[in-house]
Amino acid sequence: MRQELEQIYHSLLDHYGPQHWWPADEPFEVIIGAILTQSTAWTNVEKAILNLKEAGILSPASLNRIPVGELADLIHPSGYYNAKARKIKAFVERLGESYGGSLERMFALHITALRRELLSIYGIGQETADSIILYAARKPVFVVDAYTGRIVARLGLSTNKASYTALQALFMDHLPHDEKLYNEYHALLVRHGKETCKRSPLCHHCCLSDLCRFHG
Repeated sequence: MRQELEQIYHSLLDHYGPQHWWPADEPFEVIIGAILTQSTAWTNVEKAILNLKEAGILSPASLNRIPVGELADLIHPSGYYNAKARKIKAFVERLGESYGGSLERMFALHITALRRELLSIYGIGQETADSIILYAARKPVFVVDAYTGRIVARLGLSTNKASYTALQALFMDHLPHDEKLYNEYHALLVRHGKETCKRSPLCHHCCLSDLCRFHG
C-alpha cells in the first residue's frame, strides 16, 4: 500500500508540479479561509477575505469585537454567511478566552489535544480542524475531502462509503508523518479532483489511468 500511495503521489506531482498550498499570507488567514471554504468555491472565499482585509479586521482581536451581523455582511460572497460569521466568532472567542488571543499558545498543544480542542468549537468539523492543523499549525495530519474520497475509491483503494477516519488512516498508516508530504499530497488530490477526476471523469488524459481500476 505504501508503494502504491507513493506512486500515486509522484505521478500527480510530475503531472501538476508543486501546488504551494495554502494560499494565504499568514496562519490566521488560513484558519478564516478554512471556515469560509465550507460548501463554496475558493474564488468566493477570496472575495470574502479581501473584504475583511479592506475593512482592516482580519485579526483575532478585531473579529472578536465586530458584531456578528456586520461580519456576516463582509463575508457575504462566501455563502452561508450568517452561519459562517457565527463560526468565526466562536473560534476567535475561544482563542481569546483560552489562549489570550495567541495562536502560538493554541498551536503549542500536542496534535491530538489540538484536534480535540478544535472539534469542540462550534462549526469546526474534521476537515476544517485538520486543515487548520496541517496548513496553519503545520503539524502532520492528513486532510480528507470529497475529492480524496472520490479518487481513492476509483483507484480501488477504498469504497465509496469509507468514513473520514478510514480514509485518513489509509494515508497516515502507510506514509511517513511528514507535514510537507501531507500538504503537497492533499493539494495535488484537490487539483486532480477539480481538473480531471471529476464527477464525470476525463479519463483519456488522466495521469493515474494506469493505476485506476475505474478506468480499467
